[in-house]
Amino acid sequence: MLPFQPALGEIDPVIPVFPLPGAMLLPHGRMPLNIFEPRYLALIEGALGAGRMFGMIQPDSLKPSSAHGAATFKVGCLGRITSFAETEDGRIVLSLLGVIRFSVIEEVEQQRGYRRMRVDYAPYIEDLDPPPADIGLPRKALLAALRSYFGRQGVDADWEAIGDMDDPTLLTALCMMCPFAPSEKQALLEADKPAQRTQILQALLEFGMHGNDPEGGSQRLS
Repeated sequence: MLPFQPALGEIDPVIPVFPLPGAMLLPHGRMPLNIFEPRYLALIEGALGAGRMFGMIQPDSLKPSSAHGAATFKVGCLGRITSFAETEDGRIVLSLLGVIRFSVIEEVEQQRGYRRMRVDYAPYIEDLDPPPADIGLPRKALLAALRSYFGRQGVDADWEAIGDMDDPTLLTALCMMCPFAPSEKQALLEADKPAQRTQILQALLEFGMHGNDPEGGSQRLS
C-alpha cells in the first residue's frame, strides 16, 4: 500500500461529491482545484475534518435532473486532499489525489448545500494497489498521435515534462488533462485495465486529429 493510502475498511461509504463536467479524476492521478462557491467551500471544510476525502463525478447531460440536481454518471472517483491553501479573497486552492473509483448506489440528503452519495468501492478494489510499472504503453506511437492532436486542438504542451513521466503516470495524466468530451472522459474512467484505457485514449486522439472537438480549446498541459 502506498504511504497515506487508506485501507478499504477505512473509507466511508457515504461521501460528499463534487459534480463537475469535464473534470475526471483517476486513481493515482493529481487534480488541482480552485474552490470558490460557498457550498463547495463547505464541502472542503467538511472533508478536511473527516479523512480529507470526497468524490469527483461528472454530470450526465443526457439524463433528466432529479430533486438532488443534475443527473450524474454512475461511476466516479474518490480523491484525497494532499495539500491546500486559503487565499485572501476567500477561495481554497487544493491538490486532489485519486484514491479509488466507486459506483453510485443512491444519492442521500444534502449537507450544507452540497450533494452526498452512498457508493460501492468493491468493483474497484485493485485501484488501491500501486500502479504496475509495466503497462505495455506504446509510448512512441502515443506521443506521435498526441503531438498531432495537440496541434489541432491548440494545446501548448510541456514536452520535456511529458517525456520525463513514467508510463503509468503519463497514461493517467493524458486521460485526465486532454480536452475530451465528458462522455469520452467517462469511458476512460470506466476502462477496466490500463491496456483498455490506452486503446480508448489512442482512438480518441486519432479521432481528434481528424475532426474538430467543440469542447476543446487553447490550454496548457504541464
